[in-house]
Amino acid sequence: VLESHLLHLPFKGFALVNAVGTRKLPAPKLPALEAEKELLKMDFIMDHLRELRRMNWRQMVAQGMQLGLIITSALMIWKSLMLVTGSESPVVVVLSGSMEPGFYRGDILFLNMGKKPIRTGEVVVFNLDGRDIPIVHRVIKVHERRNGTHIDILTKGDNNYGDDRALYNEGQEWLHQHHIMGRAVGFLPKVGMVTIIMNDYPALKFLLIGALGLLVLTTKDG
Repeated sequence: VLESHLLHLPFKGFALVNAVGTRKLPAPKLPALEAEKELLKMDFIMDHLRELRRMNWRQMVAQGMQLGLIITSALMIWKSLMLVTGSESPVVVVLSGSMEPGFYRGDILFLNMGKKPIRTGEVVVFNLDGRDIPIVHRVIKVHERRNGTHIDILTKGDNNYGDDRALYNEGQEWLHQHHIMGRAVGFLPKVGMVTIIMNDYPALKFLLIGALGLLVLTTKDG
């Protein structure tokens, strides 16, 4: 059985979708960097560090405020997406092959919760009790209770042989509404590969974030 997981990133909700099971996909390997490219990167960093040293304290405060404004704006946009979509994870990145051929490793999925009841055939992201990493799979069966207030949901990966009952917690046969975090309403193919690489190589992620922060701090308006 393959199971698709979500790994949360800096903004809560932005996530990666991973698969583990009978068919394990290898992590992407970074190409070997040539010495010339390494020198160019070091020159870039040193140039901006020298620019930062030449700034007076007023300029540094102004640039720091600009960086803070960018971060605050990004957080506000993310929170707005969560409010509009009704999902705590409006955007996820596929890391696995359990949903092929519909979605492939590196695809970005856009989620929306909405008020409509979950129906058979929809792709949903769900979180099992006691687990930190959510899962994305397709709904294959929906059972509505007689009282009409609760529904039972059964899921399965498109590329898996059996349903997800083997993945659910011990004694659990169905998902319920509170497990569902959102349904997939759109996607962008392969755009999330950068996120996957940064997750597999944390040092590269921190280097990129640091370089972007340094670029913002040393970029002068006008």
